[in-house]
Amino acid sequence: MVEEEIGVALKRARLNKKLSLRQVADQLGISTSLLSQVENGKTQPSVKTLFGLATVLEVSLDQIVSGRSGLDIELPHDRDAAAGIQRAADNPVLEMENGVTWQRLATGGHTEIEPLYVTYEVGASSSVDGKQMRHDGAEFAYILEGTLRLRLDFDEHDLGPGDSFCFDSSRPHLFYNPGTVPARGIWFVFDSATPNADIKSLLEAMRTVNGSSPGRTHLPTFR
Repeated sequence: MVEEEIGVALKRARLNKKLSLRQVADQLGISTSLLSQVENGKTQPSVKTLFGLATVLEVSLDQIVSGRSGLDIELPHDRDAAAGIQRAADNPVLEMENGVTWQRLATGGHTEIEPLYVTYEVGASSSVDGKQMRHDGAEFAYILEGTLRLRLDFDEHDLGPGDSFCFDSSRPHLFYNPGTVPARGIWFVFDSATPNADIKSLLEAMRTVNGSSPGRTHLPTFR
């Protein structure tokens, strides 16, 4: 996915919602200049900004990656797809600001879960301004290599290969790579808006244990 395609998808979604650059930028707390640069493919949003854009524009991350922006496109069907197999060359990719890359892995049509291969380059952060983000759902991850620092609520945790985490993502959180090599891991992000009763029960149980409250924004999902 090149910068221009992501920008076109976001601009199309904004125009479909009949929103101006100023209206969207004000809701996100960013400048109209930055939003314009994102739409024109001159810069990429951070993870935090991308979640905000998807929420405000009511589009899924998959729609942004594919450039569909809510438009219905018939996807090709072949033996791999029928078997739930997704080739590496076909992984939808989001390359975001500040050295963060997401590759969407095979979902098998299960929209309640987002499997991601995530890379944080040296010094990369999920938020350029250093502020934590919140969204509905839950995040599970397993670190493959490098060091990833997780700031969750008021605590920081340095995670290395073999470490894993699970938390209710309505809790304030931020990811940062303080190491000298890229940090990579496999993420599974669950959406609390899914009709899957088992996932909803899991999220409620996590909130009871952690004493956290539901998030205020909807987690955009690949479709």
